[in-house]
Amino acid sequence: APSTPELKAVVAALAKRAEKLKTSRVDPREDNMLKITSEGRKAALDLRLVRGRAADHPDSKVNHAIREIIAVWQESRAQRLTQLVFCDLSTPKIDGRGFSVYDDLKAKLVAAGVPDKDIAFIQHAETDAAKVALFKDVRAGKVRILVGSTQKMGAGMNVQTKLVALHHLDAPWRPADIEQREGRILRQGNSNAAVRVLRYVTEGSFDAYMWQTLETKAKFISQIMTGDCSARKIEDLDAPALTYAE
Repeated sequence: APSTPELKAVVAALAKRAEKLKTSRVDPREDNMLKITSEGRKAALDLRLVRGRAADHPDSKVNHAIREIIAVWQESRAQRLTQLVFCDLSTPKIDGRGFSVYDDLKAKLVAAGVPDKDIAFIQHAETDAAKVALFKDVRAGKVRILVGSTQKMGAGMNVQTKLVALHHLDAPWRPADIEQREGRILRQGNSNAAVRVLRYVTEGSFDAYMWQTLETKAKFISQIMTGDCSARKIEDLDAPALTYAE
């Protein structure tokens, strides 16, 4: 998704703050790298998360994702195939205050003709029994779009029966998190011979930093896992690292 002048200004301001942390003493309670990173990730997802009055850009990555989700939903309507949407930031607001990407996503899907009952948030299934019932509905195709975070929809969630598409709205911190996300759809028991895994990235935003971090981690992790100690430096990117680089 293309960047906007407003987002570029936010990223430039974050870069200045990061540089200031390196060159001068800053009270960690006033500003720190974790705060800068958090704001950068939010701005890359949707600028309204850091600037409440920012415009809803029609070419934002969330709006790109919504168009893809609707297209897949319409294509697979007859078979009632299902989709997963992963987003670790901006989860649903319990009290309704503040902007939420989850709520924005659902409102736009419903406005485009997707029935409310076809969409579910994992956060609303608060008990184990509620999760079991929700997962059963996804496997049956009653719930066709399930939205949630890596933590709540990672290991142990078996909803693959009708899954045809998976969407990464943001990038987590660890390659293992990506594997857990994609392991929901790329697994035995899925009735679809071909599936789609879609990653959404905003140009010139913190997304680049996040995917580069994943690439760097994936490279040294794969070296350790293969047990190859013959070389002191890595020459070629392996398959998982290349995926993050792309």
